[in-house]
Amino acid sequence: MRRLLQALFFAVVVRPFLALFIGLRVCGREHLPPGDPFVLIANHTSHLDTVALLSLFPLRRLGRIRPVAAADYFLAGKARAWLSRTLFNILPVARHRVTRGNNPLEVMRAALAAGESLILFPEGTRSREGEPGRFLPGVAHLAEACPEVPIVPAYLVNLGRSLPKGTFLPVPFFAEVRLGPPLRPTGTRAEILIALESAVAALRDAT
Repeated sequence: MRRLLQALFFAVVVRPFLALFIGLRVCGREHLPPGDPFVLIANHTSHLDTVALLSLFPLRRLGRIRPVAAADYFLAGKARAWLSRTLFNILPVARHRVTRGNNPLEVMRAALAAGESLILFPEGTRSREGEPGRFLPGVAHLAEACPEVPIVPAYLVNLGRSLPKGTFLPVPFFAEVRLGPPLRPTGTRAEILIALESAVAALRDAT
C-alpha cells in the first residue's frame, strides 16, 4: 500500500508540478544507474531537492530509493512522520545521541547491503546562499566502506529560488538537475571527499 500511495503521489502530483510549475529540466539522465544499489549525492538548497531527484526514476523503482534524512526533524510529529515515510520513503538517521545501534554510517551501509539506493546531501543542511558548502566526512566514510557502490554526482539549479529555506509556498523558477558519470573514488578519506566535492562543483560550472 505504501508503494502504491507513493507512486500515485509522484504520478499525479509531483511530476505535473515539476514539469508545469517549475519547468524542471534534466541534463545527463543517461548517467542514472539502471539498477540498485547506488548513492546519489547533490547540493542542498530546498525541500524540493529530494522531490526533484526522486522524480527522475521510474515509479516502479521509488520503493527502493531512500533519501537520507534527519530523524529528529522528519519524524517529528505523526503527520510529518507519515508523509516522510509513506510518500518519500526516507531513511531516517540520528543527528544527536548517536550510539553504536543508531550510527548513521551503519544504517546507510545496511540499506545498501539490502539492495536499496540512497539520496544523500553531503553538506548536511540546506544552503541559504545557493552555493555548495563543504561536504561532511560521512559521505567519504560511506564510499570507503562500500567501494563497490557507484556514487552519482548531481547539481541542482534554482530549486532554492523556487522554495527557499524558511518558506512554504513555491514560486515558479526554471530549474535544472545536472547529473554526472558514476564515481567509485579511492584513496584516503580526505582524497575521496575532495573527489566528490569536485564532481559536484564541476556540474555547477558546466554550461
